[in-house]
Amino acid sequence: MGATPAWPPRSAPRLFVGQEIAQGVPVTIEGTQAHYLLRVMRVGEGDTIILCDNVTGEWAARVIEAGKRNCMAEPVEKLREREEVPDFWLCAALLKKDRFDMVLEKATELGVARIQPVITRRCVADKLNMDRATTIVTEAAEQCARTALPEIAEPVKLEALLRDFPEDRLIFFADEMGGDPAAKAFAEHLPTAALLVGPEGGFDDAEREAIRDHVQSRPISLGPRILRGETAAIAATALWMGQAGDWS
Repeated sequence: MGATPAWPPRSAPRLFVGQEIAQGVPVTIEGTQAHYLLRVMRVGEGDTIILCDNVTGEWAARVIEAGKRNCMAEPVEKLREREEVPDFWLCAALLKKDRFDMVLEKATELGVARIQPVITRRCVADKLNMDRATTIVTEAAEQCARTALPEIAEPVKLEALLRDFPEDRLIFFADEMGGDPAAKAFAEHLPTAALLVGPEGGFDDAEREAIRDHVQSRPISLGPRILRGETAAIAATALWMGQAGDWS
């Protein structure tokens, strides 16, 4: 006798939806998400999909209607509560579009709670398409089975970030001029922390001095090589998760 197939199937498509999910209350899926389910994944009536709402958690749902442009699914069983991620902020200077897209995607996969884009004097970009950014982090969360979306803040200038920074949070400053080894500094973390990384051209001297003078700033070194902005953000976030976050 063959083994009973796993339910829900591991291959079931996974989506975040805007509607708060409740058992037995149908969820209508439209637009690009419906196209993905119906045309790419070939979902039909009776198939199982996984839904998340960034509020209640993760649900297995059964498709009860599959039309040409939309579909409807009925939540059947809650699989997981919304996860608690480490209270870690990534404050990353804006980069060229494709490179900052990578930062958004990988920061989401790594489990950051908040992404704060920062505008510095050497940034090549000073704007962020928030709709595009939301789409990137949502798709990344769907891919990595995350049940809590990271918060994406509007970009702020470095001066404003430092001026308004919460008093209960350290700023680990990735300084190419040197600082405490990152792994050692992260191991001595507070429960809440933030990581500040610069743009392609780095921080200028005045910015570096202002950051170092900030009472909550802790300069750190990411090793002997000068890293690209996206590499520094991703590598340091992964290291923090290993030392102090939910990998430890």
